[in-house]
Amino acid sequence: MTTSGVRAIAAEFIGALILFATVVGSGVMAERLSGGNDAIALLGNTGATGAVLYVLITLLGPISGAHFNPAVTLMLGARRDWLPFIAAQLIGGIIGVLIVHAMFDLPLLQLGIKSRTGTGQWIGEFVATFGLLFTIVVGSRQRPDAVPALVALWIVAGYWFTSSTSFANPAITIARAITNSFAGIRPIDAPGFILAQFAGAAAGVIIGRWLNGPREDA
Repeated sequence: MTTSGVRAIAAEFIGALILFATVVGSGVMAERLSGGNDAIALLGNTGATGAVLYVLITLLGPISGAHFNPAVTLMLGARRDWLPFIAAQLIGGIIGVLIVHAMFDLPLLQLGIKSRTGTGQWIGEFVATFGLLFTIVVGSRQRPDAVPALVALWIVAGYWFTSSTSFANPAITIARAITNSFAGIRPIDAPGFILAQFAGAAAGVIIGRWLNGPREDA
């Protein structure tokens, strides 16, 4: 593997670690400070996630593409070395969740108990991931300089208008299944989310590429 390939995998590991830690950590902090008000907790969770997404995509995009998401890596077909990329995303993300548990003096090893299942939740994840991949595909062609902001804003919006609060990421779904916190999900519910995410991602890529049309230089 080339040096640039190693750096790309390292960027995905670091980016996933920070992103997943932010999602779970801001959920823990927001829950503690909100006094039981879920709307306030979700607002805090949303703001932190959107902010860190903008930072990470801006900084790491030139190094790895800033995927932090197996659906992005697989559906865009941008990496031949997709397996180490996805492994880095998953391992980095899980470590990020464990760091959050350590920071907040929570049991290091735990499982999510929050029920997130049913047709409505699965449709929410389909829509959330469809929009994410659609934003990346169309944005990368039409406004490549704006992609960090576009992705961050889509996820911020998705937290509030989708029934599932916009996981939109198979790796983060797995990582959130090992935390019994505001951001958690029961492990038994994770497969339904992941299937909906890949279906939504595929639809987002297909429709986004169709709308973009052929490249003028093709």
